[in-house]
Amino acid sequence: MKNVSIIGSTGSIGTQTLSVIREHPDLFSVAALSCGRNISLLADEIREFHPAVVSVEREEDAEKLKEFLTGCQIPKISFGEEGLIEVSTYSSSDILVSGIVGMRGIKPTVAAIKAKKDIALANKETLVCAGHIIMPLAKEYGVSILPVDSEHSAIFQSLQGNEGNRIEKIILTASGGPFFGMSKDDLKKVTVDDALKNPNWDMGAKVTIDSASMVNKGLEVMEAHWLFDVPIDDIKVHVHRQSILHSAVQFSDGAVMAQLGTPDMRLPIQYALTYPAREELSGKKLDLFEIRALTFEEPDPLVFKGLKLAIDVGRAGGNLPTAFNAADEEAVKLFLERKIGFLEIADIIERAIDETEFICSPTLSEIEETGEATKERIRKGFL
Repeated sequence: MKNVSIIGSTGSIGTQTLSVIREHPDLFSVAALSCGRNISLLADEIREFHPAVVSVEREEDAEKLKEFLTGCQIPKISFGEEGLIEVSTYSSSDILVSGIVGMRGIKPTVAAIKAKKDIALANKETLVCAGHIIMPLAKEYGVSILPVDSEHSAIFQSLQGNEGNRIEKIILTASGGPFFGMSKDDLKKVTVDDALKNPNWDMGAKVTIDSASMVNKGLEVMEAHWLFDVPIDDIKVHVHRQSILHSAVQFSDGAVMAQLGTPDMRLPIQYALTYPAREELSGKKLDLFEIRALTFEEPDPLVFKGLKLAIDVGRAGGNLPTAFNAADEEAVKLFLERKIGFLEIADIIERAIDETEFICSPTLSEIEETGEATKERIRKGFL
């Protein structure tokens, strides 16, 4: 029995992780949960899975949760950053699923590593902003970083049995989002509702917008760089509209190893939880006769400027990926509030990077300061 803690339990990754756990009650139990402000859903999760510790965003949310749980056994309830860390380091937990969005995921992950918890990582900002800290720290504490993103899981799976063989390049696939094939003039007219329509994946609003702008793929390039110790320029983005081949690795002899499957996030989540074993999973299985054809295209860097910017800052390193990520968080928020147009997301990111004072190897506090300073500049300029 593996005891699982989840930060971000009411989000897309969290709820799908609980779906996997629900399907395998003989393999998993829930040790601890945290959420933002979706208190009613968290209360439902507590009633079903009986975690010992939970955390919410604010103190008033904790009081509200107690009201929702009247008549039930109430777990220990914490809040804020301290609560996130308490859930992440809970002593009875074997593995932490980091499913929250944003830089808030960095400190809980560091704390969990120091508590010698394996990490099932869906929070890409942890490696985008602090990969130079996280990966050596995980090695020092003997902790496994198990990727949950479908693309990184596919790369991880493709590498099994190939340890020590030289990687020539990583083929990182992208759905292309709802706007692939459009011109820049077309993108001037798209709306928030248009951008929230991902063709293949069910994700939260922030990640869905990032998928539409292909900023998300740029973040994934940086994440892959740290996870697999591959140079940025050896990671090639391929737009694969069917979302069947989830990513691949080409080795020095020309062989390409890939992982294919239907677009179902539960598969990479489950593999991270059961690694190195594979277990049964309900749902539609891949039928290649039904698919018939797989296509691959190159993204246009002039149309999807956010992707090109991400690759540039990933190559530069230092604190620039943090500035990129923080600017994207604020710009997406402005777009969702309908205060800016879709193409302005990348423009804001570019200006933020240009205004950032470069730090070669930032500490955690310098990462935090860069992120906050970037967000503050954007808030003052656009609100």
